[in-house]
Amino acid sequence: MDLILDIATWVLLLAGSILLIITGFGLLRLPDLYTRIHAGGMADTLATFLIFVGLSLQSGLSLVSVKLLLVIVFIFFTSPTASYALAQAGFVAGLKPKLDGFGAREQPKEDA
Repeated sequence: MDLILDIATWVLLLAGSILLIITGFGLLRLPDLYTRIHAGGMADTLATFLIFVGLSLQSGLSLVSVKLLLVIVFIFFTSPTASYALAQAGFVAGLKPKLDGFGAREQPKEDA
């Protein structure tokens, strides 16, 4: 039983760590603020969930696992709220999303 628990813990920790590395590359490679916020907010929340569930499995049923689960709930509420606040601040400041490339439709040019 301990071996299964250790394997599950390592799988969750590695999956969360790999997701954080991919998020870092996304933050460096994506073209504008809005896509970077999306990559950072969504993947960071999922990676935190995976890592903290792995840690709570390893700690067993204790006060530590309850605290870890409370941190997960806190992050699930604050991370999307922070992402929304950043996107709203960028929009209010007049920052336009980059629309060329990444599947955006080009506007037809009129012959004048």
